[in-house]
Amino acid sequence: MSNGYFRIGCTPNGTIIKMYKPTDGGSAVTAKEITEYLSSKNILYTASTVGQGIEALRASDKPDHLVLLNKDFIGELRESYILKSSSDKMTLTARFYPPSLKGERLTVDEFMNDLKYKGVKHGIKEDEIKKFFTNPQYCTDIVVAEGTPVVQGESARIEYFFDTELSLKPARNEDGSVDFFNLKTFTSVKEGDILARLIPEVRGTNGMTVFGEPIKAIEVKRKILKYGRNISISEDNLVLTADINGHVSVADEKVFLSDVMEIDNVGPATGNIEYDGNVIVLGNVQENFKVKAGGSVTVKGVVEGAEIEAGVDIIIARGMKGMSKGKLTAGNNILAKFIENSTVTAKGYIETDLILHSDVSAGTDITVNGKKGFITGGRVSAANMVKVKTLGSDMGADTVVEVGADPGVKIRIQQLQKSIQETQKAIEQSKPTIANFMAKMKSGASLSMDQKLYVKTLIQEEKEKTEKLIAMKQEYESLETVLDTTTDAIVEVTGDVYAGTKICISDVSMIVKTTMTYCRFKKIDGDVKMQSL
Repeated sequence: MSNGYFRIGCTPNGTIIKMYKPTDGGSAVTAKEITEYLSSKNILYTASTVGQGIEALRASDKPDHLVLLNKDFIGELRESYILKSSSDKMTLTARFYPPSLKGERLTVDEFMNDLKYKGVKHGIKEDEIKKFFTNPQYCTDIVVAEGTPVVQGESARIEYFFDTELSLKPARNEDGSVDFFNLKTFTSVKEGDILARLIPEVRGTNGMTVFGEPIKAIEVKRKILKYGRNISISEDNLVLTADINGHVSVADEKVFLSDVMEIDNVGPATGNIEYDGNVIVLGNVQENFKVKAGGSVTVKGVVEGAEIEAGVDIIIARGMKGMSKGKLTAGNNILAKFIENSTVTAKGYIETDLILHSDVSAGTDITVNGKKGFITGGRVSAANMVKVKTLGSDMGADTVVEVGADPGVKIRIQQLQKSIQETQKAIEQSKPTIANFMAKMKSGASLSMDQKLYVKTLIQEEKEKTEKLIAMKQEYESLETVLDTTTDAIVEVTGDVYAGTKICISDVSMIVKTTMTYCRFKKIDGDVKMQSL
């Protein structure tokens, strides 16, 4: 199979063009290709002459057709070609045009040197090029160079063989209160069960364009299996297996397995509790005591002026009386009957019947929609949504609700603002001393070894502080962008929201002027707007 093509003839009587039919199903030559070639060689022609020639060739039984283009005499034409690169620079094709009837052909060396001159450095298909020069196929795209495609790798991942998405969203009683006594808080496993398997990363292979430009494969992430007690890891470090019958959970990709520590009460008789797995307190956690668990903490009674820290979830069936010093910190979710005068932080969601004069922060949602369902006083922050029945107080208690960004982002921004100011101040304070020493050295004054060492240390510290300052400013700008981004975060009130309540969404806020009912607050066109439910 070969495409149709054409050849120029240079005669004393004028310039002719000889057109050839395709064979064995090849493509016919087009008027557009012929006229573009003629224009590039400054050969006079008329479009009608070329068109009529193509029609005559098509209608003829002969394999070729001769057309007189003009009566000019031109010099013989050498074999030529057009190079085309794909948009991704991975494929380079050449389309060759024959020499005039008595013209010269190109040589392989000439063509290879041309490629080199045009910057082609990689994937040159010498065999295909030589094949053309041995058996030319004109008006046909010939691949003369191909890049090496990038092969993307895969980041490592962990496959867990237990339920890692335990639904702690509790059922509700008929009166709207939360049923804290029927929660699925743990997953049971047996000794010998496989808990997790690591699928290692597969590194990618860099590619290269035909012009020698490297194409980097995406960086893949490594992972390792992290685990606590009562778990074995295989010799190849790829499989975790349970050593005991117990309850399994995961936090920050670390697997915990415990037969659960059960305690009647946390108080003087027990002291503070610190346990690698899950902790269940059948009674109460008393004032000034602490419970810290790698897994979840469940308290069947009440927590009074105490601190609880859990790697996974915290569940308090009868509520949290913080007494202005109580603190709850969970790596996942928090469920409590009520939260009063406490500082509460969860990376996941928080659900409770009421929040009173507390600082409460959640990485996703906060739901206060039980029988009482009110938030009064303090500050409540969530990344996505705060849903509450009654918000604020007719007694004028200062109540602030924030949504639209991870509360941790806002805290980090405040930390960065302070650190940037302090670092800038430190740099400015060191500059006069350094300048003074440098002036002395430039004037030829002699400095002791201690003085030289001191100024060298100051210069190094200034360099490190400047690099740190640049990194902090970049992080600050990045986090500010997060706050500026419009989100779908909302505050939803299914009852009353009282005047004086402050609603903050991302970087904008409003203070409720009059009591409203059944409404939703959302950021619209750069402002906090109220919508009816």
